[in-house]
Amino acid sequence: MFAAEVYAARRARLAEAGLDGLLLFVGNVDAPMNYAHNPYPFVQDSSFRYFFGLDMQGLAGVVDAQSGEAVLFGDEPDVADIVWTGPVPSLAERAAKAGIAATRPYAELLEALAEARAAGRAVHYLQPYRGETRLELARLFGVSPAEAGGAFSHPLTHAVVALREIKEAGEVAEIEQALAVTRQMHLAAMRTAKAGVPEYQVVGAMEGLMRAHDLHLAYPSIFSRRGEVLHNEHHRGVLQAGDLALNDTGCTSAGGYASDITRTLPVGGRFSDRQREIYDTVLAMQLAVIDALRPGVRYLDMHKLAAKVMVERMARLGFFHGDADEIVESGAYAIAFPHGLGHQIGLDVHDMEALGEDLVGYGEGLSRSPLFGMGYLRLAKTLREGMVITVEPGVYFIPALIEAWRADGLHAGMIDYARFAEYAGFGGVRIEDNVLITADGCRVLGEPIPKTADEVEAAMAG
Repeated sequence: MFAAEVYAARRARLAEAGLDGLLLFVGNVDAPMNYAHNPYPFVQDSSFRYFFGLDMQGLAGVVDAQSGEAVLFGDEPDVADIVWTGPVPSLAERAAKAGIAATRPYAELLEALAEARAAGRAVHYLQPYRGETRLELARLFGVSPAEAGGAFSHPLTHAVVALREIKEAGEVAEIEQALAVTRQMHLAAMRTAKAGVPEYQVVGAMEGLMRAHDLHLAYPSIFSRRGEVLHNEHHRGVLQAGDLALNDTGCTSAGGYASDITRTLPVGGRFSDRQREIYDTVLAMQLAVIDALRPGVRYLDMHKLAAKVMVERMARLGFFHGDADEIVESGAYAIAFPHGLGHQIGLDVHDMEALGEDLVGYGEGLSRSPLFGMGYLRLAKTLREGMVITVEPGVYFIPALIEAWRADGLHAGMIDYARFAEYAGFGGVRIEDNVLITADGCRVLGEPIPKTADEVEAAMAG
């Protein structure tokens, strides 16, 4: 946790956002794997953790938007709990760590909300993304789970996004702590990814190193010789000489902040000429965006910049024909770059996505594109100083996509389908870093992880 003053200041800023009534944050509870006493590793709701700091089950926090007073609702530990868990701080002790003086038993939350509503006060809460939270909100408000899920507060959501997307110095430091371990994980993968090695052994080397630091994954590792499968979370393949292995792996800091890094590795330690051409194309896409990042630019335009760099370079290799801007605006580029350029990152790896991807990533008159590829862009809005984002362009040769588009004759004058067919089995390349938007530009966070083709080859050579 940060100092208690940090959480008190965050709640004070939230109370100044112009809302009325009470602001309710329901923390997470354990989620069973296969029975109640065998839960998944606990992960706290990130908005609750942002404003109340406490990484433990069975809590709720309420902020009075008029007075700024906060109350922590929870239960005192009893002997039956302590037998299984060991000593647990009292509710007052937990509240004090978050700068809160007032506590009440969790059973009184229902009554407190009912009293506020009877007095004509609004109660705001965020969109629930877990079934347990939806059921609890339904109980608290006496409505169906479907009604509870749909009645979340848009004004509170916008206020929370506005606060959370601007990272404090302590938050950036947490992300960089996660990146320090993530760097070690990626270096371990570079040393381990050799011909004949099962993918799961590389993943095991990375995750073992992470657990040796008492950290956890920010998301399931993507490590695969099938890099054209964008979210391939299976590790059953065996690396073969000449493969490209895509490694998208990140962990969380002790304070819960995520990292998200991707590197692409040539199994055997050397890129072929064909692989290096595509790899250098993706690196050029990423570096062009990083050079252009600063407050005031729209991430939608950064996505289009990455796509244009790709089209221009791949046109020289025979993949595209025609004007690069027209190819980007038509959506034809997405045959090779079918996902968005990146997303915000913080307490969530896709930061705040549970609050509603469009509410977090769009706004300011922007709406999601209907185009294939462009429509997957999670972040399109204008960037602000203090935002932390991922920059993760890629180039992929996806046989099913290529064949479907060719069969439908899509963009036939712009795409050389015969040239794309020559790359069947190539896989995919993605390069990703985490970037802080600064007052006059940006800063790539963390100690550099080998990224150029030469650097990757040198790291794999040991």
